[in-house]
Amino acid sequence: MPLFLLFIIVPIIEIALFIQVGGLIGLWPTIALVLLSAVIGTVLIRSQGARALNEIQQSFRTLSDPTRPLAHGAMILLAGLLLLTPGFFTDTIGLLLLVPAVRDWVMRRAGRHVKVSRGGFGFDSAEQPRHGWPGRDDEVIDGDYVVQDDPYTSRDDIELPKRELPGDERRQRSNRPSGWTRPD
Repeated sequence: MPLFLLFIIVPIIEIALFIQVGGLIGLWPTIALVLLSAVIGTVLIRSQGARALNEIQQSFRTLSDPTRPLAHGAMILLAGLLLLTPGFFTDTIGLLLLVPAVRDWVMRRAGRHVKVSRGGFGFDSAEQPRHGWPGRDDEVIDGDYVVQDDPYTSRDDIELPKRELPGDERRQRSNRPSGWTRPD
């Protein structure tokens, strides 16, 4: 229901603002202002988006928590959509979302309503999520494994026949271990 109201209320606000601004400055300056806000928004989105992407990559490289950069990237994407939508109200919200302090404030406010658990995340509701996998208690699965040699990797002391691959391409293999096992 709130989304339905949003689709009703936002266009009414935009129409009212178009009428008010158009009455004050005229038709063509109003249209020029809407187009100018889209161009400025596009330039700001590109620079802010590049910065957010660098922060995300940096958090992955340093193995730090990527929550903030990912949330900022999502809000920058939303800001871009709002800036490309014609209207003064959506442009104002889009420009506000381009300010990092505003994004941090939105993230703190939204963080109060998001519940994080081992099984995932969701929004606060009367029904609290169970921990672990749905339908199961926290179980330990015990298993055995055997490390087998991969017949398609080449070693110095073993020469394997070369196999033809589709498209007459030869598979290039290295002598390095796969990373899943330790060399003997």
